[in-house]
Amino acid sequence: MDLFRKKSVKDAIAESTPLRRTMRTVDLTLLGIGAIIGTGIFVLTGKGALTAGPALSLAFLLAAICCGFAGLCYAEFASMVPVSGSAYSYSYIAFGELIAFVIGWDLILEYALQAATVSAGWSGYFVKLLEGFGINFPVELTAAYGTTPGVTTYFNLPGFIIVLVITWILSIGINQTKKTNDIMVIVKIAIILLFIVCVVWYVKPSNWKPFSPYGWYSFKAGSTTPMGIIPAASIVFFSFIGFDAVSSSAEETIEPNKTLPRGILWSLGISTVLYIVMTLIMTGVVPFKEFANFINAPVAGVIEKTGMNWLALIVDFGAILGMTTVILVQLYGQSRISYAMSRDGLFPKFFGEVHPKFRTPWKGTWFFGLLTAVAGGFININILFELVNIGTLSAFIIVSAGVIWMRHTQPEAHRGFRAPGVPVTPLISIVFCFVLIAGLNWETWVRFAVWFALGLVVYFAYSRRHSKLGMVGSGDDSVQAGLGGSDSDASELKPVL
Repeated sequence: MDLFRKKSVKDAIAESTPLRRTMRTVDLTLLGIGAIIGTGIFVLTGKGALTAGPALSLAFLLAAICCGFAGLCYAEFASMVPVSGSAYSYSYIAFGELIAFVIGWDLILEYALQAATVSAGWSGYFVKLLEGFGINFPVELTAAYGTTPGVTTYFNLPGFIIVLVITWILSIGINQTKKTNDIMVIVKIAIILLFIVCVVWYVKPSNWKPFSPYGWYSFKAGSTTPMGIIPAASIVFFSFIGFDAVSSSAEETIEPNKTLPRGILWSLGISTVLYIVMTLIMTGVVPFKEFANFINAPVAGVIEKTGMNWLALIVDFGAILGMTTVILVQLYGQSRISYAMSRDGLFPKFFGEVHPKFRTPWKGTWFFGLLTAVAGGFININILFELVNIGTLSAFIIVSAGVIWMRHTQPEAHRGFRAPGVPVTPLISIVFCFVLIAGLNWETWVRFAVWFALGLVVYFAYSRRHSKLGMVGSGDDSVQAGLGGSDSDASELKPVL
């Protein structure tokens, strides 16, 4: 069997889809913002400020530039191959089956694991909001065992419940998902703008000095944890993860060749501006070292500094909405990745079965929803966001390299959007990704290697033998070479429902 057999652009586009097309540019933009704006502002800004000081805004800009170059590459692929599967599908066409499976496997780290991680932060803000109304939630049920030193906790019940509720919304149809996300994102942006307008008057420029106390990359005496702008960018990169989930909606999008690139780039641009403005205001109100006192709720700490306690309740609600949309988009992206992999035979057909009424891959949606809920409820996930980062950065590298390769091997393919400056643009994206990977702890690399090895076991034990492309192309040189071929070949690639 050829481990690097490819799908052709023609066959990928020719595959029929039972999914319902309703998404437009505005919906895709709000979907991207829903995935991006959340944990980054309401949770990670505290740790980021301690790592980079006021230069945290530059760390966000660096992470945004990395995502921007990668976003241009995603936009070109999405316009050329408007199918579900995001980086997985693009890799299948550019580099072949084994690379595609590895990327699809890595994307589980991005989507399902990030949703589990964010559910923990969601739980913290939800419990705090309840306290504002005089309701005390049992502390033992607010986090997984061992999450908070000195505090006895066993299970993250609020996080578990919200993941199940979101899974149900995703399973009953794309229209319900779209409307729910659109409303929450609009309210979330309004609350962020309210925070900016109210708090900007409390900024003290003296708090921005020194602006970059740790430079680009350095170590404190006696510490092995890197400090500075690059390590902070590696941390807050988590904030931008999710814009690529927009490309997973290709088969539920109207005119995907045009709307997908717009949704990807617009959501990235708007989110970047909001992040930079927020971090400049926060480090201008509170000296960066003081964020150690409220590292898990940095925005609340800033509000406390201003004395506007009335604003705290509103921002807590905004944080809950922000993280809810992140969980929703991540679980949505995961269900579409597993759907695409099932359709190709690399995952069991269970994950690709579409509900006859709701037209959603409901079994795969519930499988990963339950898995995410359990992971968020029982597992201490304080360090897992770095594992999410390295999995996503790996996907970005492959997609960026894929644009260069496809320009070389299939220059005639129709592209509704062309990334400017190829091959320079994707090469810059690849360099930025490697720089951010270098800013992660070595333990993260080890964990990623273990996950990678586990994925190879799954591929060789199951996926390689069940690959539909392998079955169709057995003994067919044109298919093995990834050239597509006959109509009968394409018909064999229809989804199994």
